[in-house]
Amino acid sequence: MAEKKNYYDILGVAKTASQDEIKSAYRKLAMKYHPDLHPGDKDAADKFKEINEANAVLSDEQKRKQYDFELEHPGMGGSGGGFSGFSGFSDSGFGGFEDIFGSIFGGGFGGARSARPSRGADIELTVKLSFLDAIKGCSKEIAYTRNEPCRSCAGTGARGGTDFAKCSRCGGTGKIRTQVDTMFGRTIQVGACPDCGGTGRKITNKCPDCGGRGYKKVETRFTVNIPAGVDSDSSLRKRGFGQAAANGGEPGDLYIHFRIEPHKLLRREDKDLFVTVPVSYKTAVCGGKIMVPGVDDMLEYSVPAGTASGSRFCIRGKGVKTMNGTGNLYVTVEVEIPKGLSREQQKKLSDFEDDVLLKNCEQMSRFSSSASALYGRNVGKQ
Repeated sequence: MAEKKNYYDILGVAKTASQDEIKSAYRKLAMKYHPDLHPGDKDAADKFKEINEANAVLSDEQKRKQYDFELEHPGMGGSGGGFSGFSGFSDSGFGGFEDIFGSIFGGGFGGARSARPSRGADIELTVKLSFLDAIKGCSKEIAYTRNEPCRSCAGTGARGGTDFAKCSRCGGTGKIRTQVDTMFGRTIQVGACPDCGGTGRKITNKCPDCGGRGYKKVETRFTVNIPAGVDSDSSLRKRGFGQAAANGGEPGDLYIHFRIEPHKLLRREDKDLFVTVPVSYKTAVCGGKIMVPGVDDMLEYSVPAGTASGSRFCIRGKGVKTMNGTGNLYVTVEVEIPKGLSREQQKKLSDFEDDVLLKNCEQMSRFSSSASALYGRNVGKQ
């Protein structure tokens, strides 16, 4: 038998992780490996599928309990002989007999209960934002198609939301019992009634507006205000804007993820911004003012004399403003070497460098003498 996948490892969470932690981990990984971001990448597509598989199990409390049991007891799961759906162990140990047998036999000892209305599926959208819109915040119109609860029947599928009759097959309980032979003998399993979908009632007159489905496929449009400082791992949640649920249940939610387009000059890391600015040879040698591109406008900054190419300076408080504070702007200078000099200019530059070299040689000589005296041995000439 193949080794069971560890869904906790796939999502990168602990076995004791809360539902919020599982949901947060799933959102980040789903955004990272989304097929839209990796077109044609089979490995990313497989990873995305694996992430969704793990989330489908761990985000459902009943499926998670069953999975945890099967993970701890290999060979005793659904493919090992009749333990599929077993969830009679509580976190603190064994539950009571009613809990255990109720899980195995589907409530056969305590009477079947009508199925609760299911919750609608969530919808995830990816919205493109320009670099500056993500930093400053903006408003975007969102348009997508979803199954919206039918207003005429309140999502029930019945005319006026009331034209129902008790299901004759299950007697209104929403459950039916079936005998199943397992490794432990013959048992009784209780599942949702296939005639009424576990609701205990059947529609006598379908809603004319939705044809008895309980929902209508519509295009939804609205404007969302995107706060300043969102990044590629950020997402917004809009409750009730997901898919409609069957049987008049609660609609799912809409999750909006962001794909940030790169900037031509600026680069972002969390709250900090980075930029490389060309600096003239003269300014690097003598010092002077340079213009630095920022979020809103050009900033004036003074570089010191003798600045080497690749030097980095920090302009505090000119990064990205977020709810957790404001970052900095880091400026890396790139010294431009003059080209196309005349012979006279080349001679002047050579004379200048000779003077500088002479001064450097004098400094090195003093350094060598001091070092030799300090360490008691000759420090070679540079």
